Amino acid sequence: MKSTGRDGPERALLVAVEFRRQSRAGRETELPPNAAMARSAAMGEASKEEAGSEEDREGESLDESLAEFQELARSAGAEVVGHFVQRRDRPDPATLIGKGKLQEIAAAAASTDADLVLVDHELTPSQQRNIESEVEARVIDRTQLILDIFARHARTREGHLQVELAQLEYLLPRLAGRGIEMSQLGGGIGTRGPGETQLETDRRKIYRRVRHIKEQIEEVRRIRAQQRSRRESVPLPTVALVGYTNAGKSTLFNAITAAGVEQSARMFATLDPTVRGITLPSKRRILLSDTVGFIRSLPTTLVSAFRATLEEVQRAALLLHVSDVTSPSAHDQQKQVEQVLGELEVMNTPQIRVMNKADLLPETQRLSLTNAGNTVYVSAARKHGLEGLLEAIDARLEIDAPELLRVRIPQAEGRLLAQIEARARILKRDYRESDVQMEVEAPASLARILEPFVVKTRNKPRAR
Repeated sequence: MKSTGRDGPERALLVAVEFRRQSRAGRETELPPNAAMARSAAMGEASKEEAGSEEDREGESLDESLAEFQELARSAGAEVVGHFVQRRDRPDPATLIGKGKLQEIAAAAASTDADLVLVDHELTPSQQRNIESEVEARVIDRTQLILDIFARHARTREGHLQVELAQLEYLLPRLAGRGIEMSQLGGGIGTRGPGETQLETDRRKIYRRVRHIKEQIEEVRRIRAQQRSRRESVPLPTVALVGYTNAGKSTLFNAITAAGVEQSARMFATLDPTVRGITLPSKRRILLSDTVGFIRSLPTTLVSAFRATLEEVQRAALLLHVSDVTSPSAHDQQKQVEQVLGELEVMNTPQIRVMNKADLLPETQRLSLTNAGNTVYVSAARKHGLEGLLEAIDARLEIDAPELLRVRIPQAEGRLLAQIEARARILKRDYRESDVQMEVEAPASLARILEPFVVKTRNKPRAR
């Protein structure tokens, strides 16, 4: 967001909205058929208590959404001067929130000298215009706010291109009534033809710019594919960090790789993918990729625009799904991440659940935590639990899996012995005459090289 004439950040009023019928319908579909029938048939005090608890759950859900929306506003550089909560059975077609609540918001905007109203919901173009005409302040919906944050945090040329594409695709259906404003988007592209309206001119300019950006992004994808092809010529599998925004992915990435990627409590601090090589306990080399965080109701335009970036997720051999274990919404956030992973068609990719920020839990709860199955507890900030995480990656990663071998190699094979030292775990070593007999745990790529020297081959090592 651009700064206003006054010094300091823009002043924003927040509006959180929840539609009861939609949320209840969603919960009903999660119940087994018999349970749903029993619930609808229940009468008396028990049903009243259940209704009360349902309202409590709705309130908690809306409070969590509002807290997240406040953090989004701060990440965009706004100063929150107030908020409104609106619960309705269904959206108002004209204004989403209803005339009475809109009048309250307009009065509050005037009294607090608010520069803009942020609505935690996607608005239609007509709803946005109707609200703006009433409150006499700029109105920004959830999608536009997230796009604004992405624009602030983009660092590379690729990131800027992807954000601009998403912004333009968002703006196209909203051009009506904004011809004067949108005329600035086209820059020097094209001139106004005879008889054309400003709206037609702006739309033509934007379509032309969208085509140009897509061509540039395709070039980025081509270069990335070439780089990936060179990487894949050597057996270096990619492990990608995924998770809800602000779950601590970049902090974890830095803790493992010492890469120095920007880490921040602000949402979407990481937009551009970063890849670093690391060595696992088995001495296998892998590539670890840090990716953009996901969020509830992530705009589809962003998922589409960031396809080039998210290809690292699509090509990964293993996903590390990072969650904030202290968040009361951790379960819902995991579902949101899984929804995006489903859109990317990677839900069948092996995953490890990384429960981050374990150091912030109460001591009694923290001491009872144990890694089990594909779940690992860590504290990226304090670098606790990283050894267990690397062991879990080693056990879960199937590409270039380690094999247990007994080999006998002449001491004259200095280069091969150096390879074993660098790329394998040496479990036992004996010197016999001019040979070295070793028991090693070596990745499959090295095991193939060692085949002529194998004395005895055992099964693959047990999962650690």
